[in-house]
Amino acid sequence: MSRQRVRAGHRCRAPRPSIRRNRETLQDYQPSFHRIESKLIMDFRFEAGSNLIRRSPGRVGALRGAVLTAWLLAAVLAALSPPCAWAETKVVFWHAMTGEARHQLERLVTDFNGSQSDARIIAIAKGSYTETVMSAIFAMRTGSHPAIVQVSEVATATMMAARGAIYPVFELMRNQGMGFDRDAFLPAMSGYYSDLAGNLLSFPFNSSTPILYYNKDLFRAAGLDDNAAPKTWPEVEAAARKLRKSRVPCGFTTHWPSWVNVENFSAFHDVPIATKSNGLGGLDAELTINNPLMIRHVAALAEWQKTKLFDYSGREVKAQPRFPAGECGIFIGSSALLVSIKANSKFGVGYGMLPYWPDVPGAPQNSIIGGASLWVLRGRPEEEYKAMARFFAYLSQPQVQAAFHQNTGYLPMQAAYELSRAQGFYDRNPQAAIAIEQINHKPPTENSRGLRLGSFVLIRDAIEDELELAFAGKKSVKAALDSAVVRGNDMLRQFERAAR
Repeated sequence: MSRQRVRAGHRCRAPRPSIRRNRETLQDYQPSFHRIESKLIMDFRFEAGSNLIRRSPGRVGALRGAVLTAWLLAAVLAALSPPCAWAETKVVFWHAMTGEARHQLERLVTDFNGSQSDARIIAIAKGSYTETVMSAIFAMRTGSHPAIVQVSEVATATMMAARGAIYPVFELMRNQGMGFDRDAFLPAMSGYYSDLAGNLLSFPFNSSTPILYYNKDLFRAAGLDDNAAPKTWPEVEAAARKLRKSRVPCGFTTHWPSWVNVENFSAFHDVPIATKSNGLGGLDAELTINNPLMIRHVAALAEWQKTKLFDYSGREVKAQPRFPAGECGIFIGSSALLVSIKANSKFGVGYGMLPYWPDVPGAPQNSIIGGASLWVLRGRPEEEYKAMARFFAYLSQPQVQAAFHQNTGYLPMQAAYELSRAQGFYDRNPQAAIAIEQINHKPPTENSRGLRLGSFVLIRDAIEDELELAFAGKKSVKAALDSAVVRGNDMLRQFERAAR
């Protein structure tokens, strides 16, 4: 939005009553409009290069007409309103944050907006990560897309392939004359979102890694040392047995099954999940998660499932409430839950690094990140890009990063880590340093830098389909992982053909 000068003493008139009523009526229809939009979005499939393949043309056409009619009505109502003069550039930012993380994000945005008068960031929650990026993809078709969109880490390959749609962050900052140091980020963060030349394509924002949480009260009741987190998988098994003997319903559980039990497990044991450096080296990567170590580990989980030493709790975040509720003595989940778990648990909480099999050479290695980064989309006015560069420069300030890290549990930039340490934060909260120590435990290898596999959101679903069958005893572990590899490789080949 271009700036306009405000005449001294001039004020924008309030909308006429009839227009105000019309706007209120339009707002009343927002829920149904969003349902239409969601159904419309689900009829599209994002392909590399920002191509969209439309299904059911007749139905989609009708839905698109309804959506565009609603937008047109909104535009007409805005045009009928008296012109208001703004002295700032507005930048729309779509995100997927919820709970305390959303509160902290909104606080960041408010603080930035209050720190200067030239730009105003408008943060809008759009649902889950998948819903957020799909909303942005559809909006690009009509030119109504946001300037910034938050995208989960596993969709990085898809965003990279959409070359005409994204504005790489390193180019944005360079073109706007803003200093921007890739090395200011932790290597595990910068490596994940950089191209092969080391250029940052998106802004690493909310990065986390899984760690181990345990219930100190339940440990004491089971005769376990409540000051010592289990370090290895045999120690986890032994602790879970004692917990179950003391009538704890569940020894341990995890959330995000593939992220914890396949992706991070593999990195922490320096074992690849795919060829071509887990996809970072090329689109022709193939999954290798049916390797002997992965079969051994999933077989152990499946065996422990029979007696609830391990209790599978579902996909995504379904396992999370079980730990603060006291149902499971051990939980392996995101470091971004540090603040909320401590606040919502009515017992002492202990913390530790991810477990590892001690007989695996090189283990433990380092874990990899989850979370999301901020991508800049093309097709916005130049003034917005100037504002975005200032916003990213603001987010990069050590004091800003340190506050976000300390209030959420997300990983900090290097300078924010040093500042937090100087402030005594880790002395007061030693658990907050565990994720940083774990992700920096050893220099990343080709197997532990991260992954960049196309359509990985769908591949994760296939992996978790097969894990569930193995845990339920409906397939042997080898057959399940073999099937996950076949299904995943088929998706990778489809993505490779579309991206070339």
